[in-house]
Amino acid sequence: MRVLTISGSLRPDSYNRKLLRNAEEHAPQGVVLEHWDRLAEVPPFHGLRTDTGETPDAVDDLRRRLEEADAVLIATPEYNGSIPGALKNALDWASTPFPDNALRGKPVAVIGASTGGYGAMWAQADLRRVLGITGARMVGAELALPKAQDAFDDDGRLAPQHHGRLESVVNELVGAAQPIAA
Repeated sequence: MRVLTISGSLRPDSYNRKLLRNAEEHAPQGVVLEHWDRLAEVPPFHGLRTDTGETPDAVDDLRRRLEEADAVLIATPEYNGSIPGALKNALDWASTPFPDNALRGKPVAVIGASTGGYGAMWAQADLRRVLGITGARMVGAELALPKAQDAFDDDGRLAPQHHGRLESVVNELVGAAQPIAA
């Protein structure tokens, strides 16, 4: 099983990227988490809900990777009480053509880390709403990691008290992506 991970932060060593790296370590046997790292390459969305011909390479890559993935795990920081513009822009591109886009019916989980006391909860709520509108199938489990500067050691490993919550999100996401037995 393949889970595509996307960090909403453009910083290479952000807390949200660290959170995704830790999710890789806590994935069940046989589950591969693959990170998509081309967020900064996605140009501004043109606003059309249908394909208008040629699309930018980073957008084609995102759509292809979403289609190939069994599920998606997104970690988002909170910028001014919401999701980062670059992440929203990429999701706008991924939501086209509507309604038959690469996110439609795809199981998605949202996690996030921030230095504040709420762990990017507002951003996660906004992100869940945006993803739901695109047609993604949102899983219920989520992780809001507050005071992220205290949650990781110098090597970027997540403090043990957070492992169970992260594992729960990954396990629920993987479960949502499993085929339903007849």
